[in-house]
Amino acid sequence: MIKKTLLCLFACAVSTASFAEPPKVQGGMIVDDEGMTLYTFDKDTTAGSSACTGGCAGIWPAALADSYDKPTGDWGLIGAEQGKHQWTYKGHPLYRFSGDKAAGQKNGDGFKGIWHVAHPG
Repeated sequence: MIKKTLLCLFACAVSTASFAEPPKVQGGMIVDDEGMTLYTFDKDTTAGSSACTGGCAGIWPAALADSYDKPTGDWGLIGAEQGKHQWTYKGHPLYRFSGDKAAGQKNGDGFKGIWHVAHPG
């Protein structure tokens, strides 16, 4: 009985846990684990940091990694607010746009000439 209970506790925990994935390439652009378009910011010129803070981060939230995520290949991580980490692609920090409401939308592309859909390459 104890074995079955422990097995169920483990299996149940694994089956209900939400494991986010790193960004991926889909449809020729970089998207997050929910298929939401990710963007780059022209003002990110200092390696290892994001220039989008304060009110900017409210409109353009960082593409955050989970605590267990690890950088691999072209995918990297930089420090973000509150001890979290933000995904990067080839050193460029990645962001969501608050104006995108559904997967695949690209409403932030070209915003003020400094925000762009992130593309591989």
